[in-house]
Amino acid sequence: MNEHDSERISGLLMAEGMVPTEDVESADVVVLNTCCIRENADNRLYGNLGHLRTLKQRKPWLQIAVAGCLAQKDKELIREKADHVDVVFGTFNVHRAPELLRLAQSEGPQVEVWDGPGTDSDDPYGFEIRPARESGHQAWVTIQVGCNNSCSFCIVPSVRGPEASKPFQRVVDEVSELARQGVIEVTLLGQNVNSYGRDITLSLRTANPDSFDVALAGERWARDPARRPRPLFADLLRAVGSVEGIRRVRFTSPHPKDLLHETIEAMAETPAVCEQLHLPLQSGSDRVLAEMRRGYTASRYLERLAEARRRISDLAVTTDIIVGFPGESDADFEETLEVVAEAEFDSAYTFEFSPRPNTRAAEMHDRFVDPAKVSERFLRLKQVVDRSALIKHRARIGRLEEVLVEGRSRRDGSLVGRTRQGKLVHLRDAELPAGSLANVLVTDAGAHHLVGEIVEEIERPRRARLGVVAG
Repeated sequence: MNEHDSERISGLLMAEGMVPTEDVESADVVVLNTCCIRENADNRLYGNLGHLRTLKQRKPWLQIAVAGCLAQKDKELIREKADHVDVVFGTFNVHRAPELLRLAQSEGPQVEVWDGPGTDSDDPYGFEIRPARESGHQAWVTIQVGCNNSCSFCIVPSVRGPEASKPFQRVVDEVSELARQGVIEVTLLGQNVNSYGRDITLSLRTANPDSFDVALAGERWARDPARRPRPLFADLLRAVGSVEGIRRVRFTSPHPKDLLHETIEAMAETPAVCEQLHLPLQSGSDRVLAEMRRGYTASRYLERLAEARRRISDLAVTTDIIVGFPGESDADFEETLEVVAEAEFDSAYTFEFSPRPNTRAAEMHDRFVDPAKVSERFLRLKQVVDRSALIKHRARIGRLEEVLVEGRSRRDGSLVGRTRQGKLVHLRDAELPAGSLANVLVTDAGAHHLVGEIVEEIERPRRARLGVVAG
């Protein structure tokens, strides 16, 4: 989501006539778009700002802007720590970036961090900002901003605000336009995509039906006389998956407590939706899950996971896990290991607990787990996850996989792509342009990647289809 926000900021600046550069030394404007999920992001920001101070001393006209969640959290503190920063703006006023840079040139440093969506625009959530996409065949599509959950470790609600869903037809139209531009894979983005549209249907439930209901909530809900408030994510998956030219639909991230039967059915019955599910577990201990305010138990999580695997053939499942949450005992951690082993994840993003300001967990100082013990647990968890991932990947050796070519690996220059399950594949002795689809024979596997040989080219990247106006 932060990468997509960077694309949106780039799009705004390019619309002002700026040209992107890979070389920071030649830049006239540098924007640091930040995340504050973990503490190391703070350290990285101020480390980068320190390096940029030297560059600005050589180039006094250089403008430095800080955006994103850390800007939302720290506000004036950023300029106190780094007085060479010209502009600070938060998550609710991204659209103001060009204007703030102009003001900084004439009036001096600008710090503008709004506490919520503004009223100065018909697009308070920035849904209409055109991103500068780096890929011609893949695109992120924001369907929702903010979060209504109250996980005790998470800072997102305080820096992103409550949930707000993009109108249903606007999402479908955006995906249709991307398809016309040659995009074949879209990833739907939201803090909790499973709850997409609940706010829309709540607002419409007591209103009289009108012509705008279809645009806001989709035809299926608008034609239902019950007008029951409910999420619209399953409807959206079916609609986006039916857009001509879209071959793959992914999404991130769902919340386990909101993974409904309807969503699993939509995934199973919509061919374009990929056989991939990222389902954050966070802990396998019911006691810790309750402290985290996650809203489910380990057994409930495993039940929903089992249902998804029953309905969706060849489903790959990834997860997030936090190690060392305040008060996590040895017994709690052993329960996590047991659940992780039973779940047999394809991979996992594992994190050591990082206290975030203004969260309940950050106040549990007297229950913080010894860092040495957290590190030891982290390594044990990684072993279990990697063992499961390696077994899953080795089982794919000898199989034919549909792979979407993404380009060259930055590490070794080899051609790489991804399967429908999102697995990274290194392609041996291959020459295909990014955006190509190919059938690939898997010949080797590691815990974090596959190796394969192209057997058959399916299609090359499509060119954008341009409309023709008669006259």
